[in-house]
Amino acid sequence: MNNIYNTYRPEGFGTISSYLMVKHPAELIAFLKNAFFAEELSRSINPQNGELANVILKIGTSCFMVSQARNQYLNMRTSFYLYVDDVDEMHKRAVEFGAQVEFEPADMPYEDRQSGVIDPSGNYWWISKRLVEEDYD
Repeated sequence: MNNIYNTYRPEGFGTISSYLMVKHPAELIAFLKNAFFAEELSRSINPQNGELANVILKIGTSCFMVSQARNQYLNMRTSFYLYVDDVDEMHKRAVEFGAQVEFEPADMPYEDRQSGVIDPSGNYWWISKRLVEEDYD
């Protein structure tokens, strides 16, 4: 591994961490807390306009950031691969708290049980459980 990556990273952050810039951050944050048990670690407010500047959230062992989108950052979307123990229950929770169903839970040929949902900001979540304790081919 290149030594360029041997730098301090706060606990829960990997070498690459997601940063979601969304039109309605409060709505997305509430969804993530309710549907996926996200924990809010910190919140910064822009003193000039009172808008959300940055929120750090943690789901399981992974941290990521959410902020208010504006200008060229509006309408950016991404997707996440979320490993859980109970795909069906997490899928149900996500839909209960406002996610749109992309596909229902099913066992996949690559040996994951998986479902797909779209959060209120339009991001895709592939909710997955590895059915075997081995790497992907």
